[in-house]
Amino acid sequence: MAGADTIERLRQFLRELAPQARSMLIGEIERSLLREEQAAGADAALHELLLQELRRVVRDQRAGVPRIGSAARLFFKPLEPFLVDDRADHNHPGRIARSSLEPLWTWIRRDLLPQDANILAGEVSAALLGNNEPQADHITRAFQDRVVIVIDTNLEAAASDEAIRRRMLAQIGTHRAYEDATTLKCALNGRDALATLAAHLPLRIGNLARSQLDECKAMVERASVRNGELFLYALLTVMTRLAAPWQLIRLGVKAAGSDTAARVAETHYGVAISIVLADLERLVGELRDDLRSGRGVAVCAMLKTIHDALRGLRTELDLPVDSTWGRALSALRAQIADLLRAEIESMPGRVRRLLRPRPSIEIRPNSELDAGEVAETEMLVEFVGACRLFAGELAINEMTQRTFAELQQYLDSGMRSLLDGVRHAGMADRSFRQSQVDAAVRFCAKVFGKQYASLLDKAAEVASAKERKTARA
Repeated sequence: MAGADTIERLRQFLRELAPQARSMLIGEIERSLLREEQAAGADAALHELLLQELRRVVRDQRAGVPRIGSAARLFFKPLEPFLVDDRADHNHPGRIARSSLEPLWTWIRRDLLPQDANILAGEVSAALLGNNEPQADHITRAFQDRVVIVIDTNLEAAASDEAIRRRMLAQIGTHRAYEDATTLKCALNGRDALATLAAHLPLRIGNLARSQLDECKAMVERASVRNGELFLYALLTVMTRLAAPWQLIRLGVKAAGSDTAARVAETHYGVAISIVLADLERLVGELRDDLRSGRGVAVCAMLKTIHDALRGLRTELDLPVDSTWGRALSALRAQIADLLRAEIESMPGRVRRLLRPRPSIEIRPNSELDAGEVAETEMLVEFVGACRLFAGELAINEMTQRTFAELQQYLDSGMRSLLDGVRHAGMADRSFRQSQVDAAVRFCAKVFGKQYASLLDKAAEVASAKERKTARA
């Protein structure tokens, strides 16, 4: 529980940051994660956690996600490991979309236990105002127990009567209402066993292997030995601690004693593969939304996460292409390639549009390139560079190599004309031509490296100094 409280305080701190400060923090963390020396260890785990929370804060603020009250937050606290930041209609085994919490709370207050829920809200508020958190927790636990009994009764009735089922689903109102109600019941009913499991797990598991793999498997089975329904939620609890969530599949491989997908599917650990594929689909959806919005949140780092998950699934599991899981994985790779194609292939054109030499008659006096457009294009160049690192697994190898080679050739051959433009510029077009050179230097730093860009920057200073000396003469 302490871990959840710490994350909530971190989330509150990130919400209160100014947008500009948040953007700078995202950029710095992403660059650190993409550097080879930061690829593993405690720093990488902290950076991944920060990026995850930053993505959540930015998306919540963009989408205007409603905040729930104190009583509801305490009530849903056992669900925290099973919440997912995704659209409510996506199928995530054993997980609930964060946006579904408000409809679930409305269902409880309006249709299940309206009087008890109103009493709970008043008593919890009074306890928290009196700084008595243990009392608030005690009241909430008693209410959770009553909710479990009522939901279980509703689910049993819905299973035997279609009319009752339809009414219950309509009352809840979420896309996956039956699954959401089941997850809520199981998470509340197993809160103590799952909390014990969480308390014994390391806060962060950098690599689920060897003795740690055996220990996690044993803990999962202990947590679910008395209640088989908790097995799925025990797996998800372990996944929340993994630095690389895709490594959850190793529990399935361990249980089957084989990396053959069919053998894993025969064990009850086969659901781990479905969990990882659903989470990978969520990440691809986030990537799509960020690319379309033009306001991506650490897209390069997200690409690395997706790449690592794809590689892990393909190398640690023998997945036949014609199997259900194999087809799902192939479809995700094709979807990623389609998403990235437009961004990758548009990059050289955007660079050329900014840097093309213009006759003086086309330049407004004392104008400059738009700083926002230059920054966006620089981010796109960096993004395509990151795509090159992961191109093989993302099925975009030929596309990125061709596009990047085109950009390299254009920058290499075009810098001379840009420097000549600065050297012979007049008073009216000098600032514009200088801004083109400055933009080209920034792009070259991403393509050829900082040392090469530094040499170009010095050449630009020399050209500009000659131009000023000529103008004074």
